[in-house]
Amino acid sequence: MTAMLDKEGWPMRGEAGTKVVAFGGGHGLSATLRALKHITHQLTAVVTVADDGGSSGRLRTEMEVLPPGDLRMALASLCDDSEWGLTWRDVMQHRFCTDGELDNHALGNLLIVALWQLLGDEVKGLDWVGRLLGAHGRVLPMASVPLEIEADVVPREGGEIQTYRGQVNVATAPGNVADIRIMPQNPPVPTEVKQCIAEAEWVVLGPGSWYTSVLPHLLVKELHDALVSTPARRALILNLTEQAGETDSLSAADHVRVLKKYAPAFALDVVIADPSMVDDIDELEDAARELGARLLLRQVCIGAKSGLHDPLRLAAALRDAFDGVLGEVNSPENWLA
Repeated sequence: MTAMLDKEGWPMRGEAGTKVVAFGGGHGLSATLRALKHITHQLTAVVTVADDGGSSGRLRTEMEVLPPGDLRMALASLCDDSEWGLTWRDVMQHRFCTDGELDNHALGNLLIVALWQLLGDEVKGLDWVGRLLGAHGRVLPMASVPLEIEADVVPREGGEIQTYRGQVNVATAPGNVADIRIMPQNPPVPTEVKQCIAEAEWVVLGPGSWYTSVLPHLLVKELHDALVSTPARRALILNLTEQAGETDSLSAADHVRVLKKYAPAFALDVVIADPSMVDDIDELEDAARELGARLLLRQVCIGAKSGLHDPLRLAAALRDAFDGVLGEVNSPENWLA
């Protein structure tokens, strides 16, 4: 079974649905995209480019390219459930297991980098991969150059603040993040990213690694300014569980406050949270209100106390957010709807 093509030879993505731009990286963004593709085909993913570990880190260092891993995961998440889509999803995610230099490289990473080298353009290369996959949406890098994350971390056992550099080091630092920044401080942002934000009806942040996947979008000046000035409405999806080392000291409300700390001009319209994962709903509601948002409580996890988002449940919650259905679903009898 092959993807249906339009008159220009590109896979049909459809025109129905809300224009949505989703921001993040890794498994968190993947969860959002798997949900959003159920409710709109007018979908763009803007992906972090700070990964410095594993296959992405090796390619970034050896070839001086954007780290492709999070971009690959976003593209794989946008594949449909046809034989074509599922096969290419698995091909993109396939990792080699050898005793040689290809060990642990994801095939999708190599495919993306090959197209970048052939075309000399990251955006065009990603569009070509999306065309091959029949992706239900577009994937763009948040910046045109690789980013590096640096954080000041307070050790758990006490003592002086330590500085860690690199996404992997920050994410696994043995302490609590006190401050974070990116380098370069003002990286260039692709024109296509700014255009899609300006034309969006909704922008969605989260879930994901809060300091290394979600927050960096608001630390890039051009992205921050575009997100603050867009006429689109704004949604934030909270994590289901704490992330060891990065956010295990943060409550659900603290996650929202962190965004306010680094981007006080960034307003929200809705914060989506699973009530079974929130210890203090009143505190979270207050934190959301400080950013102009209402709290939408829905069960969006897979099973009880799961750390994974259910794509269909999350899609239903996002649909309600987009439709403005908030008040009724925040009563306990509707949390499981």
